[in-house]
Amino acid sequence: MKKTLLSNSIALILLSAIGTLGLSGCAVGPDYVRPVTLSDSDMPNDFKENWKSAQPQDQSIPVKWWTVFNDSNLNTLIEQIPAGNQTLAQAEANYRQASALLNNAQAAYLPTLNGNVGHTKARNAQAGVTTNNNLGLTANWEIDLWGGIRREVEVQQNTALSSYANLQATLLSLQAQLAVNYFQLRVLDAQQELLNQTVEEYRRSLKLTQNQYKSGIVSTDSVLLAETQLRSTEAQALDIGILRGQTEHAIAVLLGKAPANFSIAVIPLGAASYVPAIPDIPLGVPSHLLERRPDIAAAERSVAAANAQIGVTKAAYFPNLTLGATGGYQSSGVANWISLPNRVWSLGPNLAATLFDGGAKRALNAQAIAAYDVSVASYRQTVLTSFQNVEDNLVALRILKDEALVQSAATAAAKKSLEITLNQYKAGTVNYLNVVTAQTTTLTNQRTELTITNSRLAAAVGLIKALGGGWTGLDQNQIAVTK
Repeated sequence: MKKTLLSNSIALILLSAIGTLGLSGCAVGPDYVRPVTLSDSDMPNDFKENWKSAQPQDQSIPVKWWTVFNDSNLNTLIEQIPAGNQTLAQAEANYRQASALLNNAQAAYLPTLNGNVGHTKARNAQAGVTTNNNLGLTANWEIDLWGGIRREVEVQQNTALSSYANLQATLLSLQAQLAVNYFQLRVLDAQQELLNQTVEEYRRSLKLTQNQYKSGIVSTDSVLLAETQLRSTEAQALDIGILRGQTEHAIAVLLGKAPANFSIAVIPLGAASYVPAIPDIPLGVPSHLLERRPDIAAAERSVAAANAQIGVTKAAYFPNLTLGATGGYQSSGVANWISLPNRVWSLGPNLAATLFDGGAKRALNAQAIAAYDVSVASYRQTVLTSFQNVEDNLVALRILKDEALVQSAATAAAKKSLEITLNQYKAGTVNYLNVVTAQTTTLTNQRTELTITNSRLAAAVGLIKALGGGWTGLDQNQIAVTK
């Protein structure tokens, strides 16, 4: 009798498992399709006209994209970011957390096994004091009939991929910010050197004016103008120190170091890397852009996760099938506790369904659909913003290049004008106000030229960042899937 009951139970479980395998391809909820972002009619014309199709021989942005600037100091600094930056550490911990949640979701594919051992005493009016010793194992396996577990794994896998892409986006953003700060620091050093040289020139002009005053050639006004010009330029030179210190502190924080213990030496004037040159940025087709940017990949994987969550909420409408088995020994005494007569067991399937929940499941499904719509809109906005980022930096580089040429010519003209005015002043044909005007014009143009250089470097970094840097896209193998 017992053997027959056991055989029937095993047969029932096998039939349930076979039925489950037959339904393994059934997963409720919509299958994921990547949302449409920009149609051909919406594609900016500038991209179609100005961006060429990539060829096999085309240069691509290297993985270490900052090396295109050929600055060894910048290379050393950027490579220190992963070791100390705390924002990156947070993103990395978020990725590990998402990977752990994926492993947790995948564990639902397998049965659970629990063990128990107990010794209890109880008293009742009929039997008096009784002793009960228990030793057993309990196994439960939820059959994924409707694909709820599969959809949950899909949610967590896409969430982990999104988290990994966010990690890469954070790293790219930090690298770009450090590069921009570093270039600003180098330009500030160049401005500091320019102001120091200008101060020395103004000191010589003041000395010349004082000598002419003693000789009765010029009035007191000329001496005061020369001294005012010198002191105001000295103040400007001192002010550069504040900006340089703050920029240096920002770099220290990006590297996870205390600003008080961090410094970047000034490169001697005339060194090859005093102010890095503007590199030629290789470009690809817009579709390449969409594949390269980690923030777009993160947004797209979030859409996939939200889509799978709809399946999870739909699976909740259906009953859960669980196969359960328990086995062990139960006895009132310890001597013959673990023996065949004291053996107990149970085996069989369990089908459970919610008959009434007041619309809770329907509300969760509606919430999942709304969350999906939110993620789609966010994804589309991210893609649209990426095109704006590229356009902004492309137009900046194009106009700044022309502006640099014009400004260079203006600076050269200002220097020539200053030289002529100084000669006229020495000859006594013009007063010192003309000299001051020419000096101010020259210094303003020289500083503007350096500011344009800084803007061009920042725009070059911005364009590389907008193109995804050296990141090549998501690799499904980045996620360690437990089989």
